[in-house]
Amino acid sequence: MEDCQVAMTRQIVGGVDTHKDLHVAAVVDEHDQVLATQSFATTRQGYKQMLAWMRSFGELQRIGIECTGTYGAGLLRYMQAADISVLEVTAPDSTDRRRRGKDDDMDAQNAAHAAFAGKRTVTPKTRDGMIESLRVLKACRKTAVAARRVALQLIQSTIVSAPDDLRDSLRKLTRMQLIRTLAAWRPDLSDYRNVATAYRISLKSLGRRYLELHDEIADLETMIGAIVNELAPALVSRNSIGQECAAQLLLTAGDNSARLGSEASFAALCGVSPVPASSGKVTRHRLNRGGDRAANSALHIIAIGRLRTDPRTKTYVAKRISEGHSKLEAIRCLKRYIAREVFTLISQRRTEINRTPSIA
Repeated sequence: MEDCQVAMTRQIVGGVDTHKDLHVAAVVDEHDQVLATQSFATTRQGYKQMLAWMRSFGELQRIGIECTGTYGAGLLRYMQAADISVLEVTAPDSTDRRRRGKDDDMDAQNAAHAAFAGKRTVTPKTRDGMIESLRVLKACRKTAVAARRVALQLIQSTIVSAPDDLRDSLRKLTRMQLIRTLAAWRPDLSDYRNVATAYRISLKSLGRRYLELHDEIADLETMIGAIVNELAPALVSRNSIGQECAAQLLLTAGDNSARLGSEASFAALCGVSPVPASSGKVTRHRLNRGGDRAANSALHIIAIGRLRTDPRTKTYVAKRISEGHSKLEAIRCLKRYIAREVFTLISQRRTEINRTPSIA
């Protein structure tokens, strides 16, 4: 009876090492002492058993979960639906891991220790809104674009080594003329032992593959564009901000505004916050090489586009260069201002979206 009363008043913190089939969970008490470790299946029933098991030790304050974007995504959604505070635990210190070794139980305990201390933790993305839909569609489009590029490379390399009469008939065609010509071929499939026919069969297959991927990419781009236009119409209306860059910046910001407390944190997340690089009498800042490199690339594309088309941007960069900054430093400053503009537009639109249901 006394043990049950202690468990009811004890405040605990959980930690989870995620895997494909089994998650390993650990619980620490208010003194950061490990109470227990247990494995659970990566199913909804397993998540329910894990939560009940953790709560049996006391009042659950929060949970630290590794890999909330991959193996831990399902667990994250379940815990958030149960109104449990979740922190994403980043990679452990490599020096400590080399010294102490690792196994699943230790990783779960380290996740619990990190969540208890608030170290190596970040607020995870919710992964239950339109931003997650956008991420999935963009990932699919990316692989389709890569596959289409490989198909085109195979077509070109196959034509180079094809028989002379076949190669000469295709040499002067443009890319899409070539693709459509190959896809329209009707070679004799029973004559595949003949070299020329084998080339025709291969080129026809590659041409059709390219066209199918081309249509698939167009459909995905239509869906991605519709989501971007709905989530951030003001963003894509700005100079040099296309749907691809806008989509990436929306993905970096995420669905939940709690992840980003200010525009400075968004700039740091995009890798465009100023990093001191002073030494002796030289006072300067360098390019931030951390953060989300895809978001940094999107901001760089926007900056270069504005540098070519926007008179105010040209004047600003020229002023920075005249003050003694290098062109790279001037562009870094420009990207910082663009990050501030993007964060403001995203935040305003998010406020509008959140306000709409309450007004209705």
